[in-house]
Amino acid sequence: MKTPLSDRLAAAAFLMSIVVLSVVYGGVAAVRGWFPAPQIELAHDTAVDLALFWRNDLGLAPTRHLVPAPDGGPDRGYSRAPEAEPTPGFVLVTSLGDGGEAPSHVVQMFDSAGREVHRWPIRYDRFDDEMSPRNVVLHGMEVFEDGSLAVTFDVGNAIARIDPCGTPIWVVNGNFHHSIERDGEGALVTWRDETIVHLDEDTGEPLSALDIRRDIIPADSGEQRGYLELRAVTLEEVGDRMEYVEDPFHPNDAEPLSAEMAEAFPMFAPGDILFSLREINLIAVADPETGRLKWWRHGPWIRQHDPDFQPDGTITVYDNGTATGRSLIRRIDPVDDSLSVVFEGGDEVPFYSWRRGKHQVLPGGNILLTESERGRVLEVDAEGRLVWEREVPWDDDRNLVVTEARHVPETFFDDGLPDCAPRDADPSGSDAG
Repeated sequence: MKTPLSDRLAAAAFLMSIVVLSVVYGGVAAVRGWFPAPQIELAHDTAVDLALFWRNDLGLAPTRHLVPAPDGGPDRGYSRAPEAEPTPGFVLVTSLGDGGEAPSHVVQMFDSAGREVHRWPIRYDRFDDEMSPRNVVLHGMEVFEDGSLAVTFDVGNAIARIDPCGTPIWVVNGNFHHSIERDGEGALVTWRDETIVHLDEDTGEPLSALDIRRDIIPADSGEQRGYLELRAVTLEEVGDRMEYVEDPFHPNDAEPLSAEMAEAFPMFAPGDILFSLREINLIAVADPETGRLKWWRHGPWIRQHDPDFQPDGTITVYDNGTATGRSLIRRIDPVDDSLSVVFEGGDEVPFYSWRRGKHQVLPGGNILLTESERGRVLEVDAEGRLVWEREVPWDDDRNLVVTEARHVPETFFDDGLPDCAPRDADPSGSDAG
């Protein structure tokens, strides 16, 4: 018996209404995070991650740690410009060390001639048994006069202090990340999630905490919300309320103002915290007791890193310039917000890292630069001329990522150079580790 036309039309209309309702629900679910949007997004992100990094996760190649080399070719490593004078002292460089079932990271230390004089093996599996060592990247680093180091990791679950041989002195588990700075008063300052924390540098014991959402945003009777919450960057509309998007601020640096440098910054007090929030192009100085902002500035830097107090009363900033093709080191005077450029790359000295990156203004005016996304460290003089550069090669076309380089003076260590299982240094200085 043939189905009447009216019944067929009704069935078609019903199916069409189901399709329309499904499309509408899918759109609303995507905006408001209803089922199954989070599950679909997680599955998509997992598939993309596996496609990009399956070789890393199977232990075939450390692809999570590899970045394109600036020029490529087999003859990369350490090179020095003719007649250039490196700043006396030592440079510590983070990288990936030996492979194997539990690959280690490494910090290598080089003298002013480019020769390796010590290395710290950093085995993440000694600090945490939750995260795979293959999937974490050594990031924050602080060095002590006794030859020990404090370290943190990208996508890791620990901060640790290790001796010159890599043996843990103390370990604190948690999502500690990005920078580590000493405050000169016996504490380390770093980030745990979205909280600036002070830890006892001898024991790792937590001393204080300043949380962005809990302490800083509500400070000054909530007026600071306007400086820190930017709609479409940090917030999304969910019904009649606003909710934070995932990782809305991406904090990546926190530096305390030392007592020795405080005189150059009369508007601040010793211990005030200079911090960086990448996603809203913000650097600011906050009172660590109240969370009140004493100074702040959005841009002109783009997805910046590593703002530093300088002895002349200015602040320098690593402006990544993401998606512009060039990175800059900028200087800002917090008294009048006047800006200048300290260093920018060019044809002679290319310089660009679309994410990550550190800088250090050295005695005499030279600058140590970490070009993380090209696996390169370089020193330039006050006129922007190359003094030396070091790449950390993996193969002909890729380098290992370098998240930080740190200069210390020749007299930094109390008892001479750190010493553990001495090894012959490479006289060419080209050992990539």
